[in-house]
Amino acid sequence: MAMSGGVDSSVAACLLKDQGYDCVGVFLRVGVEAPEMAPTCAPSPSTAASAAGSALPVIGAPPRRNLKHGCCSATDAQDARAVAGRLGITFYALNFQKDFDSIIDYFVNEYRRARTPNPCAVCNIDVKFGRLLRYADAMDAEFIATGHYARIVRRDGVAHLARGVHSAKDQSYVLFGIQREALRRCLFPIGEIADKADVRAIAQRLGLDVFDKPDSQEICFVPDNDYKRLLRERAPEALRGGDVVDQSGVVLARHDGIGGFTIGQRRGLGFAAGRPLYVLRIEAETGRVVVGDRSGLDSPGLVADRVNWLSEPITSPRRVQIKIRHMHAPTPGEIEPLPSGTLRARFDVPQPAVTPGQVAAFYDADIVLAGGWIREAICE
Repeated sequence: MAMSGGVDSSVAACLLKDQGYDCVGVFLRVGVEAPEMAPTCAPSPSTAASAAGSALPVIGAPPRRNLKHGCCSATDAQDARAVAGRLGITFYALNFQKDFDSIIDYFVNEYRRARTPNPCAVCNIDVKFGRLLRYADAMDAEFIATGHYARIVRRDGVAHLARGVHSAKDQSYVLFGIQREALRRCLFPIGEIADKADVRAIAQRLGLDVFDKPDSQEICFVPDNDYKRLLRERAPEALRGGDVVDQSGVVLARHDGIGGFTIGQRRGLGFAAGRPLYVLRIEAETGRVVVGDRSGLDSPGLVADRVNWLSEPITSPRRVQIKIRHMHAPTPGEIEPLPSGTLRARFDVPQPAVTPGQVAAFYDADIVLAGGWIREAICE
């Protein structure tokens, strides 16, 4: 059971314990290096048993300075350990920080390429349902569980990833990258709960101190929300100045780096135009940011690459529901495979702000059929 110290994973652990599972709680230390929290185990799974959270701060100890580091701080580790102790389950804290360095590199490289990254989706692929699954194998654990709002639906003995009942919190979109063969081993205990308030009520009823803990909003390796600072340190070329132009190429203003923009952005353009303008295109090669009217955002479709199939891959066009960002309502359309191994998706109604670097997930009703990374928006 991956335990972040938040209310969702804490309640998930409680539900599993009530259902009779023999649970082992695991906290993933993946974020920014913090001197207040030393590594809590050796990186090798074979030595984890000798490092069962021994370096974690003692519960009830006086608070230390600068404990908050996103969703994997020392305070979060304390909370996770306290819940595990209350449940009477074994608890390990694992240092996956070296594995996470590649995710930070991915994050800055996407901005360098004028793309908008989705680090949570990459973390799910590489760490939570990658490295952690291999750790579960080393422990002979049959299942891996998290506090995601998603479901595993079994039909004719086959496991499928499905949307969570709580539609506003559904996280199946960022889980598209789970390997198909791993679905049978995944558990999402709170996926059937219809409201976050119900999750908090369960936690309060069980006497968990985290029942009113706020949700983590920031990127865990950018705890101060200043991602431009990270870009300045690791990819300064992403913050090199350039021109803001209209669709005719007329220069409207100067900007201080393409890393400060994303497709569909309206606020924070750095100049007043007398009318609403939106970021329509970002050009890594020229450093130009192209802006225009809201209508210029609409696109009839997209091309996705690095597609991961959670069902049988299609060989001909298929009707689906298409979701192109976390808060986007899935919209009807059609997908078709391309000879290059990519996937072309066309919406029934053009959609705004199709953003390269983001995830496109494809659904059959509530079931996730596949997902991939948006390579480009279709313009014609």
